[in-house]
Amino acid sequence: MPSSPMKEPMRGPSRAAMRGKGDQLMDPDFRRKVRTAFETRDWSDLPPKTGELVAENPWLRLARDTQVPPQAGWRTCLFMGGRGAGKTRAGAEWLRWSLLHGGRRRAALVGPALHDVREVMIDGPSGLKWIEPRQDLRPVYHASRRILRFDNGAEAHVFSAEDPDSLRGPQFDVAWCDEIAAWAKGETVWDTLQMGLRLGAAPRCFASTTPRAVGVMRRLLSAGEDEAVHVLRAGTEENAGNLSPDFLRAMKAAYGDSQLARQELNGEFMEDPEGALFRREMIDEGRVDTPPMMEDVIVAVDPPATSGPAADACGIIAAGVRSGHAYVLADASAPGLKPLDWARRAVAVCRETGAREIIAEANQGGEMVRQILESAGAGVPVRLVHARLGKRARAAPVAALYAQGRVSHVGLLPTLEDQMCRFGAEGFRGSPDRVDALVWAVWALVLEGAGPWVRVL
Repeated sequence: MPSSPMKEPMRGPSRAAMRGKGDQLMDPDFRRKVRTAFETRDWSDLPPKTGELVAENPWLRLARDTQVPPQAGWRTCLFMGGRGAGKTRAGAEWLRWSLLHGGRRRAALVGPALHDVREVMIDGPSGLKWIEPRQDLRPVYHASRRILRFDNGAEAHVFSAEDPDSLRGPQFDVAWCDEIAAWAKGETVWDTLQMGLRLGAAPRCFASTTPRAVGVMRRLLSAGEDEAVHVLRAGTEENAGNLSPDFLRAMKAAYGDSQLARQELNGEFMEDPEGALFRREMIDEGRVDTPPMMEDVIVAVDPPATSGPAADACGIIAAGVRSGHAYVLADASAPGLKPLDWARRAVAVCRETGAREIIAEANQGGEMVRQILESAGAGVPVRLVHARLGKRARAAPVAALYAQGRVSHVGLLPTLEDQMCRFGAEGFRGSPDRVDALVWAVWALVLEGAGPWVRVL
C-alpha cells in the first residue's frame, strides 16, 4: 500500500524567521565576530537578529575553524581527524545548516553500517537529533522508511556502506558520509553515491573519518583541481576541552609517539610502510561479505603480559576454514582489560561464532591462562601453545597464505588490518597482539603440523 505523504511539521517562530540565511556558517569572519559579540554581549557590528540566529545555531560560536569548510571552491570536503577530534559534530552541524539554512532539501546519510548511522550520526551525543537546541524542533526518524525528517520538511535518507546498490536510483543535493575509511566497499559506495548527487546547482558531500591507507582515501587526497576536494584536518588534542582527561591519558599511553598515533590521534594519512609482512592489497583482494559454511571454527587468544589502562591489547581473533581456505570472522581484541574481562570477551566470541576450541598462547601466564578462560565459562576445550620462533618468523607462513589468496577477511577489520600492514616494517613499535592471535588462528586451521615453530602444551 503506498505511503501517505508526510506533512510538514509546525515551525517555531524564531526558526521560521531565521531560515534562508545562506552560508554564514562557512564564513570565518562572521564566526569570529559572533564569538566576540557573544563574549562582550555587544551585537552592534552584526546584522539585526544575528543573536536569534546564534541562539538557534550555537555552532556559529562553538565551531573551530578546522571543523568548518569554506564557502566556495569545493564539491567534496574531506575531514580527517583523530579520535575524538569532533568529526561527527562537524559533519552533523554542516548537514543541519545545509538543510535548515542553506536551501538543501534532500540529503544522504551514509555510514559503515545502518547501526552506525542510527547510533552515531542520528542518535549519538553529537548526532543530528541532539545538536538541535530546541527540543520541540528536533528531527524525527521514521525507521520504517529510513528517513530523518526535519521541521522544515527537508529529509535525510539513511544508507549503509555495506549495501552499495541501495544508493542506485535515489538522488540528493547534499550528503554526509561518516568514517569512509572504515567502509568495507569504500570505492564502490563512493562512486555510486556520486552518481546520485545530482540535485540543485551545486551538490556537495561532507566526508568525516579517521584516515586509513585505503583506496577511497588515496583517491580523494590525490584528486585533481577539477574534482574540487577540500581537506580539513584536526587532531584529538584540539578538542581536549570536550573530552575526558582519562580518555586523553589512555590514548597517549596506548599510542605514545608511534606512527599509529599520527593516524589515530593526529588525523594524518599514513601510507603503509615498506617492509611490512602483510600488504593491504592482499587483504582487500581476498575480502568477502559473508563466509561459506565452515568446516571448523576456533578462537585464538594472545594474552597481554600485564593488565590496566596502559596494558597491551589482548588479541582475540575468531577464524574458520573450508576446503583449506581460512576466513577471519571477528576481531574482539581490546586493550586495558583485566584477565577475567579479556577471558569473558574470548568466551563470548567463541559462543557467537560456534568455535570448537580456544587456542591461547602460553608464553605469558602458562597454565594460569587456561584457568582464567575456564573461570570465565569456556564451554569448549582450551589448548595452550608455546612459540619456539620469533613473531616475524611465525607470521611469515601465514603471510604467504594471504599472498596465495587462501585467507579472506569477512567484512572490514580495520584495527587488525592496520596493525598487519605495519607489522615487520622498520620502526614498528608496540605489541602485535592482534597479529599474534591471527597467526595462531590461521596456523591451527591450515598450517598445523607444517613447521617446528610451535609446541602444544
